[in-house]
Amino acid sequence: MTEIKSRRRAAAALFTAGLALALAPGAHAAEPAAAAPAGAAPAPVPAAELAQARSAVQDPAVLDKVGHFFARKGVPPTQQLTIGAAEEARAASAAGPRLAGDTVPVYLLDPGFVAGTPGAPVAKAEFTASTVVAADGQTASVWTVRQGGAWKVVNIASGGDESDYAAKAAGSGGGTAFREPQVNAWYVLRDGRVLPLDEEARRSVGAGGVTLAAYQQLVHQRYGDKLPGSAYDRAGEGGGYQVDAAPRSAAVAEAAGGGSALPAVTAAAALGATALAGAGAVLRRRSGVRRG
Repeated sequence: MTEIKSRRRAAAALFTAGLALALAPGAHAAEPAAAAPAGAAPAPVPAAELAQARSAVQDPAVLDKVGHFFARKGVPPTQQLTIGAAEEARAASAAGPRLAGDTVPVYLLDPGFVAGTPGAPVAKAEFTASTVVAADGQTASVWTVRQGGAWKVVNIASGGDESDYAAKAAGSGGGTAFREPQVNAWYVLRDGRVLPLDEEARRSVGAGGVTLAAYQQLVHQRYGDKLPGSAYDRAGEGGGYQVDAAPRSAAVAEAAGGGSALPAVTAAAALGATALAGAGAVLRRRSGVRRG
């Protein structure tokens, strides 16, 4: 029971951290959902902003931390390795992390869209992701967010889902890739339709996808009773998020110079970012969410 409560508190912190789906203030589950306008696309992130985000990842201190991430095979520093610190340092140096592909904006399901706010886009950019590759072929996704007028690294997660799905959307006819974190579903918004990019999305909307209006009704049905102020929220369920175990690996790191921090992170294939704010570091976890 204590563990469940802790997970609920961790999930509740998500809403103030602002890196995952936080349902819109003032929305109430009892209100009917307004139809979202067909073709409401997310606002693009300017190329200049993406360039600044990429520059933050290229900082030598950040790449050094990514090297340690690769050296540890994603095992957090809070867990002991079978190798010593000196061997880890040598492995981190040998990893030779380098950026691969483009830095991409990562769009998550928009709270206003879930609530049925007229004109709300289906998703909004919450962070950017840059894929980094090690000499042995390991990959990691380095996340950046805009804080205090600058782009800062906040997460390192194994794999490269964010860039992979953006590329898949571009290669299959264009449109904007976005994620519904609660069911780990990746979609592309194209010509007023929400189309699946992964198996979870196919289970959600079918192989042929649905109209944007139909998708809005679907997510409102799923999450409309979990808005802030709802009975579910008042029961302490953190707005409808319960955090499961996280299979994707991540790392704890403190970036050198300027007091910037790479937070403690674990990442799972199941959800976007949940966050626990702490002194000097932030815990990021991708995790599954149960509805109900």
